[in-house]
Amino acid sequence: MTMNILVVDDEELARQRIQSLLQDNSEYTICAEAENGAEALMMVERHQPDLILLDISMPVMDGLEVAKHLSGMPNPPAVIFTTAYGEYALEAFSTKATGYLMKPIRQEQLLKSLQQARSLNRAQRSKVMDDETTGSARKHICARMRGNLELIPIEDVYYFQADQKYVTVRHRNGEVIIEESLKSLESDLSDKFIRIHRNALVAKSRISGLAKTNIGRVKVKIDKIEDELEVSRRHVAEIRRFVRNR
Repeated sequence: MTMNILVVDDEELARQRIQSLLQDNSEYTICAEAENGAEALMMVERHQPDLILLDISMPVMDGLEVAKHLSGMPNPPAVIFTTAYGEYALEAFSTKATGYLMKPIRQEQLLKSLQQARSLNRAQRSKVMDDETTGSARKHICARMRGNLELIPIEDVYYFQADQKYVTVRHRNGEVIIEESLKSLESDLSDKFIRIHRNALVAKSRISGLAKTNIGRVKVKIDKIEDELEVSRRHVAEIRRFVRNR
């Protein structure tokens, strides 16, 4: 069975090289190409590849962040990272990746990595990417809007607010709904966001002060928008301390 491959690299010559290495092999078909991480996610939605050859260092969104978003998909493709980093730099990444290929990519190494990827089922691929991207920097929220992917820079987000299994992302240009849990968001973004309630995380840089309601409840005031979010009793002391000490 032919394996469909998405090639992601910001260098056209690198993409052309992979094309040339696979052009005479009927087991593998390159179904699409992308030149940055944001475009890669859109190509995955459109073409549903079996595997991605994914450059680590790219503009807009790097390969590690792409892999993090892919790991949240129901049926993620396998991922083989391609990189020009020296061996010493790869030690910074998990060794549980589906595969790594050093540039310039050689045909023998490429075919060996592709064959290894074939042996993993979809559940194993998801587990590999979860392990691989734990702790990697995250710069975007990925949301689906009218069937299309929308990438929202983390720096544009004011707060996340949960309602049952959905989370509303309030950002500079409006709001979107995602299916990611607050717990997952808090784990990834604890350096930039603070929990004020069991159903809300607020960007630390967006908190402009505190206010009290006429019944004594504490609310967080958010810079540049009129929204005010209630702070639960459990979190009041921590939020007051944060506002006082920053």
